Amino acid sequence: MERHTIDPRPGWQQTVEEQGVIYPLTRYPDDSLRPYWDESAYYSFTLPEVEALEEVVEELHALCLDAAEHIVAYDRFADLGITDARLAALVAESWRRRAELPSLYGRFDLRYDGTGRPAKLLEYNADTPTSLVEAASAQWFWMEDRFPGADQWNSLHERLVDGWRRQAALLPPGPVHFAHSDDDELGEDLMTVAYLRETAEQAGLETAALSVEEIGWDRLSGRFVDDRLRYIRTCFKLYPWEWLATDHFGPHVLDTLDNGGGTGTTCWIEPAWKMLLSNKALLAVLWELNPGHPHLLPAYLDGPRELAATSGYVAKPLLGREGAGVTIHRPGGPGGPGSSYGPGGPGSSYGADRPPAVRAVRDGEACCYQELAPLPAFDGNHVVLGAWVVGDEAAGLGIRESAGLITDGYARFLPHVIR
Repeated sequence: MERHTIDPRPGWQQTVEEQGVIYPLTRYPDDSLRPYWDESAYYSFTLPEVEALEEVVEELHALCLDAAEHIVAYDRFADLGITDARLAALVAESWRRRAELPSLYGRFDLRYDGTGRPAKLLEYNADTPTSLVEAASAQWFWMEDRFPGADQWNSLHERLVDGWRRQAALLPPGPVHFAHSDDDELGEDLMTVAYLRETAEQAGLETAALSVEEIGWDRLSGRFVDDRLRYIRTCFKLYPWEWLATDHFGPHVLDTLDNGGGTGTTCWIEPAWKMLLSNKALLAVLWELNPGHPHLLPAYLDGPRELAATSGYVAKPLLGREGAGVTIHRPGGPGGPGSSYGPGGPGSSYGADRPPAVRAVRDGEACCYQELAPLPAFDGNHVVLGAWVVGDEAAGLGIRESAGLITDGYARFLPHVIR
C-alpha cells in the first residue's frame, strides 16, 4: 500500500459532478471550500494485498453474522440500547426470516497500513453506508482516464445489479421505492439513493423515487403511500432504522412491517435485522466471542477496563455516524490517563448533530470502548479503508483521509489502483 501524489485532471470538479458526485467540495468552519473528492493523490496496492483483504472482509462479515445470531439467541438487545420489547421481537423475527428478506450491502471501516500487520475492524455500517457513488463509479472513471488498462478493487456496480436481480423474487409486486431524507443538504444521500435506484433498474426492476418526508399514511387502508397515493410495498431507505422505528410514524412501521412469512404490507431495505450490525455494541460482542482474533480490537460495553492503562481507548456512541460523539483517550496524555481528544485535538469532541432515537446517548452513557489503534499516516494524512460487501461477498474499496485521528465530516475521498 503506497500513497502517490499526482496532478488533478483539468476540469475535475465538473467531471465528477457529472458522474454523480455533486458534493465534490466540503465547507470548513472558516467558510473555505476544500476538496472532498481529492484526486491530487491516490493509493496503490498489490494484487496479493487486495486478495488478502478480500478474505479478511468476508471473514469479518461471517463473524458479524455469528455475533448477530448470538445477540438474538441470548436476548442481548438491551446491550444495543434496544429496550422496547416489541421492537426487539421484530428484529429477532427479521433475523430468523432473513433468507426471505432482501438485503443489499454494507461497508466495513478498517485500519490497515500495508506493512504486513493484520487489518483491524474499526466498525461496520450495514444499514445506511454512504460514499458509494465515489467508490463504485467516480474512482473507476478516474482510473480509466489516468491509468488506462489498470485494475481496481471495484466490482461494486456489477455486484449491486446482480444482487437486485438475484433477490427480485423476494420483492412484493409493484415498484421498489427509493427514499432519502430532505435533511440531506449536501446531496450525498440523494445521489447514493439515485445510484442504487439505477442499479435496480439495470436489474430489470420497476422503481420510484421520493423523500422520506413525502411518505404518506393512508388511514383508511392502514398502509404507507407515495406522493401519487400508490401503496409502498417495497422501500429502500437511506434512513437509519433507529429513526425509522421511533419517528412519529414509527408505530405504523412496526404495525405494517413485512418481516417475511407473508405478514405485513411494507418491506424495508435494509431489513430490520441490520440494526444488529450497525450498532457499535457489535464490536464488544465480537471481541467477547472471538477474544484475541487478529482482525479485531478489544472492545467492551461496561467501560474501558485494562485499555485505560495500557493502549488507550476510543469511546464510541452506539449509534453515532461520521465520528459523531467519538472521543479518544490516551494513557498518560495531557491531564493524565484517560485524557479526551476529539477530531479538533485535546479537549474537543465531535458532537452528534442528531441524537439517536433508540436510546439517548449522553456523556459516559451507551458507548462502546474500543482499543485505540491510531490510523496510519501517509504523508501526514490519516487513512481508513472502507471495504464494501454486497450480499456476503467483498465487492470493492473506498479510501478516506482525515487530518486527525477520527474520520469525520471533513474527511476526503481518494481513488486507488492495483499496480
